[in-house]
Amino acid sequence: MSSLQAGYFDPHFARIFEGESYVSPNQVRRRYMMEEAKKNLSKAFLPSSGEKKPCGLGSYYGTIGGPVPFFSAQSKPKEKYEPPGKNLYTNPGKKGTGYGYANITIGKQFPHSSDLYDAAKLNNKKENEEHHRLLKGTAFKLNLYPREYFDTNPYMSEKPLPPIKKAEKKEKVGNPFKPSSPGKKAGGMKAGTFDPYPSHSADPYVVKLKSPSSKSAKVFHPPGGPKSRPIESIMALNVKRALNMKNYKTASVQSY
Repeated sequence: MSSLQAGYFDPHFARIFEGESYVSPNQVRRRYMMEEAKKNLSKAFLPSSGEKKPCGLGSYYGTIGGPVPFFSAQSKPKEKYEPPGKNLYTNPGKKGTGYGYANITIGKQFPHSSDLYDAAKLNNKKENEEHHRLLKGTAFKLNLYPREYFDTNPYMSEKPLPPIKKAEKKEKVGNPFKPSSPGKKAGGMKAGTFDPYPSHSADPYVVKLKSPSSKSAKVFHPPGGPKSRPIESIMALNVKRALNMKNYKTASVQSY
C-alpha cells in the first residue's frame, strides 16, 4: 500500500473505528457556545444612541471636547501698534579725500601733547633716587678671604706630584706561520685543489623517439549506460496494488 493520500475519496485522512459514532464539529461548536452563553448574567451592553455625525466641515457637533477657542474664526482684540523710533540722522559726508583735512571724520581730532626729549632718562633718574632713599645701609660684605671650604682642607699637600707614568704596551711578535706541508703545484692531475677533480661521464645527445602505438589495436569505446524507459505514475500505483484481476469483486474500502 502507498502511504500517500492520493487515490482516496477524501483529501484528509479520517479515522473510523468499530462502534465509534459520527460527531459533527458544528454541533459540538454550538453546544460550547450555548454553555458559554449561560454564564452571562445579563444581556449584552448596547449604547443608548448611536454616534453623532458632523453636519459639515469645521463643525464640533458630536465631539467630546467641543469647540476650541484658539481656532475660532472671530476677530481678536489687538494691542495698539507703536511704531519704532526714527533712524539715526547724520550730517551728509563732507567732500574731499580726507588726507590733510581736519574735522572730517566721525570722531574729534586727537589733541597734541608735548613730550620731553629726555623723558625716559629723567624718569629712570627719579626711580633710582627713590630706590637709594629706601635703602638703610650699604650691601653686606665679608671681610674674610673666600675659600673653597669652611675649614682648611686636611688632604691638601703643597708638594708637587710626580709625573704620571704610563705603562708601555709591548706587542708580542709571534713566530711566522708555517704550513704543515708545502703547497702543491697545479698540474695535469689537479693535485693542488682541495677537492678531487670530477670524473668525466659521457653524455651523448640522443634523439627522443615517439611513443610506439600499435595500429592493429581497436579504438576503445565505453559500454553504454542504462537507457531511459517509461515510468508508471505513483497515482496509479496504489490502485493497481490494491485492485487486480483476482480481488476486484471482493475489494472493500480500507481505513486506518
